Amino acid sequence: MNAPKKFPANQTIDAAHVAQLRHAGKLLFELGMVYGTPAALKLLEANGMYPNALLGAHCHGDFGQVDDEDWKTNDRAVVDGSRILSVYSVGGQTVWVITDAVNEVGVRRTTSLLLPSEY
Repeated sequence: MNAPKKFPANQTIDAAHVAQLRHAGKLLFELGMVYGTPAALKLLEANGMYPNALLGAHCHGDFGQVDDEDWKTNDRAVVDGSRILSVYSVGGQTVWVITDAVNEVGVRRTTSLLLPSEY
């Protein structure tokens, strides 16, 4: 099995390259520590899903069911380091995956899986 392709941390990209990286199957950003609320994890389990399915889509630039404007905002966030939000439907309910903005040293520290009611 091939190791996942990763975007080198010592390089910068612009918005024009995000789609190319996505198409090439490269990680667009690091997740940091991953947290899931009990309700979100229970929903995933009840529907035979593992959190990694959503997390993998999220960090590879498949932001799920966000609208066009939020998709563009996420693409810009890959470049400028701001927060990234993905929205997925699981068993008729919505699950959010949120990766925080980069900190003062340019690192995204956390990603959370949660239900919108838990935000």
